[in-house]
Amino acid sequence: MNLLKVGKDAQGRDIEVHYCDYGQGDPIVLIHGWPLSAASWEYQLAELPLHGKRVVAYDRRGFGQSSKPWDGYDYDTLADDLKAVLDTLNLQNVTLVGFSMGGGEVARYMSRHNGARVKNAIFVSAVTPYLLKTDNNPNGVDKSVFDDIIENLGKDRPDFLATFFKKFYGVGVVTKPISQASLDWNLNLAMMASPRATTACVKAWSETDFRQDLATIKVPTLFIHGSSDKTVPLENSAQQAVKLVPNALLRVYDGEPHGLNVTAKDRLNRDILRFVGGQDVPEDYNEDAYATERDDSRNRSAY
Repeated sequence: MNLLKVGKDAQGRDIEVHYCDYGQGDPIVLIHGWPLSAASWEYQLAELPLHGKRVVAYDRRGFGQSSKPWDGYDYDTLADDLKAVLDTLNLQNVTLVGFSMGGGEVARYMSRHNGARVKNAIFVSAVTPYLLKTDNNPNGVDKSVFDDIIENLGKDRPDFLATFFKKFYGVGVVTKPISQASLDWNLNLAMMASPRATTACVKAWSETDFRQDLATIKVPTLFIHGSSDKTVPLENSAQQAVKLVPNALLRVYDGEPHGLNVTAKDRLNRDILRFVGGQDVPEDYNEDAYATERDDSRNRSAY
């Protein structure tokens, strides 16, 4: 099993993250969403290395097969864990791809570590720039919504997550819902996380303000989001985030839910490869057929 050290816990024990590393070429690092693990990138891990890319994905601390310490679920620490992955594997010319909660890690890494080693950034269904409703973020989500999530996790974590994933993947909303077997698989992945990490990360992704982090990004940046995302609504996230990153591009997947890395896996894979310049992308690929681009004089296509 591939493990690398990212720090020590309060008792001085090593904290290790589990990772997978496939293919050769400029690296794409995949950072998973809450409450899953790197295994949730199954359809990207199976496809992207076929196109001249090295693809690395790791389990966030507290999730999957990584160590499960009591502390360290704030974004400064999580960004430092990402840095440890890039440094230990000596990755250069990296494309960071952050899904949902993972988008926060991308944003915080870019500001906290000055974008070291990074060539491109991609945010997929990401929680950026700031979800919580506050006086200076009046269009955010009421804190009571996130408090209810934490309360229900404490009451019956398996039952809450089983229901959560139906919304996550747009069951009853999208035209091609995922199977019950896939929902069960997601629940199994989520239950590998520690209860502490699952709850602590809700506070992290719901209460962290990434607006200043995004403003520091200088590399080509792509935001991808589903128009039917009910978990992290488009209007609270990507539509706001793209305004904060110079020359960023927003691609809206019409009718897609939060978990579009599964429901629109082929489309997402193509967009990632086109953005980073992967090999063997179909010549007849029509960007306009796959995404809606928002007109904004501050934003342009990076390819």
